[in-house]
Amino acid sequence: MEDNYFYSLDGPLEAMPTESQMRSANLNAFSGLVRSLGGDPRALLERFHIDPRLLRDPDQYINCQSLVDLLEYCSTSLHSPLFGIDLAQLQEPDVFGCVTALCRAAPSFREAINSFIAYLPCTHSPTAIMELIEGDDVAELRWYVRTDLGMNTQANYQAVMLNLKLLKQLGGTGFHPSYVNLAVDARHKDIMELERRIGCRFHPTHTENAIAFPMAMLDHPVSSASRLLFKLLGGYLERVKMASRTSLTERVQDYVRGSLPTGNCSIERCAQKLGMSVRTLQAKLGDADLMFSDILEHQRIDLAKAYLKQEQFSLDDVAANLGYSEQSSFGRAFKRWTGMTPKLYRRDFGVAAHPETEETQAEVKPAPLD
Repeated sequence: MEDNYFYSLDGPLEAMPTESQMRSANLNAFSGLVRSLGGDPRALLERFHIDPRLLRDPDQYINCQSLVDLLEYCSTSLHSPLFGIDLAQLQEPDVFGCVTALCRAAPSFREAINSFIAYLPCTHSPTAIMELIEGDDVAELRWYVRTDLGMNTQANYQAVMLNLKLLKQLGGTGFHPSYVNLAVDARHKDIMELERRIGCRFHPTHTENAIAFPMAMLDHPVSSASRLLFKLLGGYLERVKMASRTSLTERVQDYVRGSLPTGNCSIERCAQKLGMSVRTLQAKLGDADLMFSDILEHQRIDLAKAYLKQEQFSLDDVAANLGYSEQSSFGRAFKRWTGMTPKLYRRDFGVAAHPETEETQAEVKPAPLD
């Protein structure tokens, strides 16, 4: 029998962001903040070509440049010089995706930081580059972006506050930043307020973004450590990192796998996820002689076979994981795909029948051939 199904599937269970994208979770609490400042969040989003519907799902992706320009415009038009800080204070580090769960499960502060650096591009945005610099007494978590995004003062304000929040969660009461360097053109009168909010000395710079803390902090244990979760999630993210799945077909496949269990797998949602219109997605798939429905069916077939080889899943479980509301619908589809029932497929692979399988299998009748 194959290894655990979680690792035996081809590709990740979710579509990863491309070079120019980041999670829409970066705009969590955006609408409420804008309204409190007297603005119209929908109008602002649409001004920068961001579909307001994307804010309903933090796992959707938006264009990095659009987000950076939006935050800068909000700062000036809403007369909020620290808009990025204000937004981040309403958010949690989970904006970065499941890498934050991996960090919280890490045994030590050092392992958590290294995990954050390694997998942030997979779960949040490949535009962001992080590194850990160790000195004699002080370590620095530094970050920068791969491409020139122009004026990005507010995005840096948001990033430093979210990074600090994560470090404080990992270090607990023992974490105290030594200083913060930020590549922003901060107004002199804002520096005192910035230092009050971040809790340490603040230095505006031309190119460097960094949060400094005592070297001894790196060996500090993480109170929320979980060896099992760290191993499982770390193993999965390592596979995602190594997969380098960047073609459109691969990204659609990844979307389908991740969304099937929700029962909301559709070409419309897929197009949103990938940051394009349905028409554009259909045209691009057509260039590869594919249709979304073809990819959906092929993924269902592959997933069905993988699940059926795992005896812990009943047929009801398998049907639900593939987005079917009823086991009988799954049974008919599987018969059409393979010429055999799910029960017979399991028997051929030597998988013990699940207790529910024997009782319900008789209800599954093959659909007539078209």
